[in-house]
Amino acid sequence: MKIEDNVQTNLESDLALELLRVVEAAAIASARTMGYGDRKTADHVATETMRHVMDSVPMQGVIVIGEGERDEAPMLYIGEKVGRKSTDGTTFPEVDIAVDPLEGTNLCATGAPGAITVLAASEHGGLLHAPDCYMEKIVVGPACKGVVDLDAPVAVNLANIAKAMDRDVEDLVIIVLDRPRHEKLIDEIRSAGARIKLIGDGDLATGIAAAVTGTGIHAVMGTGGAPEGVITAAAIRCVNGYMVGRLTGYTPEQKERMYKMGIKDVNKIYTADELAPGKNIIFAATGVTDGAMLRGVRFFGGGVRTSSLVMKMASGKVRFIDTIHLEEQTGDMAIRFQ
Repeated sequence: MKIEDNVQTNLESDLALELLRVVEAAAIASARTMGYGDRKTADHVATETMRHVMDSVPMQGVIVIGEGERDEAPMLYIGEKVGRKSTDGTTFPEVDIAVDPLEGTNLCATGAPGAITVLAASEHGGLLHAPDCYMEKIVVGPACKGVVDLDAPVAVNLANIAKAMDRDVEDLVIIVLDRPRHEKLIDEIRSAGARIKLIGDGDLATGIAAAVTGTGIHAVMGTGGAPEGVITAAAIRCVNGYMVGRLTGYTPEQKERMYKMGIKDVNKIYTADELAPGKNIIFAATGVTDGAMLRGVRFFGGGVRTSSLVMKMASGKVRFIDTIHLEEQTGDMAIRFQ
């Protein structure tokens, strides 16, 4: 079997469940800090746990989006190699990995809804190496493919979304991060007649929700983190949604790094297909606190219950997985309901 074939086989089967195990463990660890008011500790335990479990996964993984540069992050830094070492000569698949060990650290620290642990994986070269700057973006569902444009007026984009979804603009719910930089955007959305749901953190989770039918969210608009934008794009590709994004808010040093990372045009408007061009993308997330799609971690006597989402682009499968992790004398035992 060719290595390329081996990569696809693993990414589509065993590796998906292995990566599910990674985000589940990180969610449980961070949930134990929920409500303590300590966002740094919550993020630290999620990162440390994710790193530890990832090193048991049979893969040759490289972090392409992580907690920062090596000097800034002790683990899961950009360029770090992760995965279990082969001891018998078996060739494990080469995998690029984008992680957000705890998206919504403030949400976890305060017990607010929407915190998740998340990662995306692809074959080598399948995820854009985005610097830690901002990204202006619009995220919509499959029905709105190609109808939004970052340079179009907000009212025009909303009218196009409403038309594509066969509803009135007044029926739309748009997610926007509650930030001073979005005051003009918020005014324009309201002037157009759409409703707004302001969130304090967690635009990655809501971006995914916007692309899934039945969540009551019809689009995400505004500027958020570029690394989170790439992870969102990976999820969007798995559910056949649509997204456009443009890097912004970068320093001269970050602009120089972009060129070194292969980004030739810093003003380019990317689609999800360009932000996450891989053919064998896997996306996995577990709820830490209750959110639009996933319930948070629930502890009970003798075990823990988690709610997760696993998506595989090549096979077109989206699975919501409810897992009970039973603690026994022989060790942890997980029972999963899909």
